Amino acid sequence: MQRREFIAGLGRVAAWPLAARAQQSVMPVIGVLNAISSVGRARELAAFRLGLNEGGYVEGQNVAIEYRSADGQYEQLPALAADLVRRRVTVIAAFAAPSALAAKAATTTIPIVFEVGADPVEMGLLASLSRPGGNITGVANLNLEVGPKKLQLLHELVPTATIIGLLVNPANPNNEIRSKDMQTAASTLGVEVDVLRASTGRDIDGVFARLVQARAGALVINPDPFFTSRMEQLVALTVRYAMPTISNREFAAAGGLMGYGVNLTDAYHLAGVYTGRVLAGAKPADLPVQQSTTVELVINLKMAKTLGITFPTGLLVRADKVIE
Repeated sequence: MQRREFIAGLGRVAAWPLAARAQQSVMPVIGVLNAISSVGRARELAAFRLGLNEGGYVEGQNVAIEYRSADGQYEQLPALAADLVRRRVTVIAAFAAPSALAAKAATTTIPIVFEVGADPVEMGLLASLSRPGGNITGVANLNLEVGPKKLQLLHELVPTATIIGLLVNPANPNNEIRSKDMQTAASTLGVEVDVLRASTGRDIDGVFARLVQARAGALVINPDPFFTSRMEQLVALTVRYAMPTISNREFAAAGGLMGYGVNLTDAYHLAGVYTGRVLAGAKPADLPVQQSTTVELVINLKMAKTLGITFPTGLLVRADKVIE
């Protein structure tokens, strides 16, 4: 072998690892920002990855995912979002309103795909549902709109309850909007709503003691990632205090009396589809906000028996799922 060929061969051998590393660095990275732990959203995140798969993206093969979770401590979200920006992820998938707002505040250049349970325009995430503009778009579910319906369903189940508790998380930016909507619905039904606030496990314990003092006959738990992460505690307290309670679908599945709301797996799936489109080159500004409209009523007859409650036939026939 001639000296020149030998040196050229060495150059090719030395360059190969560099080329391999360069190829690996091209793999896009999704930064997933969640308000609660990824474990608590395992089923929903699986639906998100399925949406990605439909766009041709498979985690670990042609896309990487960096997961960041606040574990219900929303004050950590800005730092987690800033970390994803420093890592220069390709796109941020932000789940729940606190996460979406933190991501928006952290970057104006990295594309953001959100999943929120309120009007993203009213929240200040974007200017228009049909023409988002900027670097952000996503999926808005109907959690906010179904709040008054929860109150109506609970009133139908417990018509003698003149005072109904409303549990909200003051750390959630949707808190004020949801409280006003529920107050309006309560006046129509002729009941009084006692707004209760909790953002820690200890707060939740205190809420139920206050419900008894206020002689509340039932409770509505507003949808919130933190409350979802505390479902076991909430279900146990409803039993201890014999409190008829309605929350989201996850609440009934965890053993609660009644759940009404959107199918979060459907919303996460849609967010995955949109994230795939952004990875393929679509601009968030050109992607109108999608609405997840699958709403379900779930009734848990096991809990009803424990609480000594009999569901009216009209409610049972309207249920999408009955747990016996």
